[in-house]
Amino acid sequence: MTTHSGGYRRILMTLDAVGGVWRYAMELAQTLKSCGYNTLFVGFGPQPSRSQREEAAAIGELVWQPQPLDWMVDDERELDGIGNAIEALADAHDIDLIHLNLPSQAAQLRSRRPVLAVSHSCVVTWWHAMRGEPLPADWHWKKALNEKGFASVDAIVSPSESHSALLHTCYRLPQEISVIHNAMAGELHDGVKEPFAFAAGRWWDESKNARVLDQAARRATWPILLAGSTRSLSGQVIELSHAVHLGELSHHALLGHVRRAGVVVSPSLYEPFGLLPLEGARAGAALALADIPTYRELWEGCALFFDPHDPDTLVAVLDRYASDPAAREEMGRRALQRSLAYMPHNQAAAMANLYDFHLAPAKASRAGGA
Repeated sequence: MTTHSGGYRRILMTLDAVGGVWRYAMELAQTLKSCGYNTLFVGFGPQPSRSQREEAAAIGELVWQPQPLDWMVDDERELDGIGNAIEALADAHDIDLIHLNLPSQAAQLRSRRPVLAVSHSCVVTWWHAMRGEPLPADWHWKKALNEKGFASVDAIVSPSESHSALLHTCYRLPQEISVIHNAMAGELHDGVKEPFAFAAGRWWDESKNARVLDQAARRATWPILLAGSTRSLSGQVIELSHAVHLGELSHHALLGHVRRAGVVVSPSLYEPFGLLPLEGARAGAALALADIPTYRELWEGCALFFDPHDPDTLVAVLDRYASDPAAREEMGRRALQRSLAYMPHNQAAAMANLYDFHLAPAKASRAGGA
């Protein structure tokens, strides 16, 4: 392992600018500095915004690559060159460890360095959760590529026990999975709560379940405000008739609504972790969550749950909150207290311990002799 100026170790962390991985990477890398790690961000897929580039530059260094994300292509050949690009950047930037936020990126990677992969989500686990039937034949290559990636890394990480179990159900994994919860910094519970429910997501993704929110908005006492895209890059569109659609918001503007919302709601059918409930909890909002394993694992006793297939149960939860300020305040207090378990220093310490284990002299020596 290289000794760098200031005693820092250097990690290469892949990311994208499309979904929650961006927030995950920023929160983690910022806090990893206090654990002795500096980060080179290597991005894939659609280009980041100017504000995203500025955010990354304030934490580490950002390099963007031309290759796409695996879930955005229909042909495996479009991903050729990713492994070579990552290793070349690792050599050029004197990297000690590679942290991949997309396991398929390890499939073609041959590195003398330790490599860790975090599974935030994938089309295979999405399909199992959403359809519960065999994977389509034209997606088999995606599963094979992920399995090859899992087999190539030194450690696999999941953001929840629920997602870890789903990975073991869907894949032949060569090792156990380390569960390290996602996190967020900052205090958001300083806003005056207002009578509306707030949700955010990529609504064109059917697993985000915009349909149930929109149907519930027709009868709920409080208005339901939605932030996020309703049109995917490939042209998928979801139409909203009753919920108030705010469009795509900057993260700062989104958090402004979270601060003020009396209730934060997530109807997701598939969620390996779920950032919005954490943001809502940190704001002291009452949580209305889909009754799925991940949310039960993370928020049991701190939220009211509803059947995500039944808008009537969501209306009942929202109206209960709307009519009972004391219960709303109590559940917001519980959610805030639970959210303190998902702080960046906890996440960074756990991740740094994993890095340190794989950077130990014996491990580094074995990798160097490969």
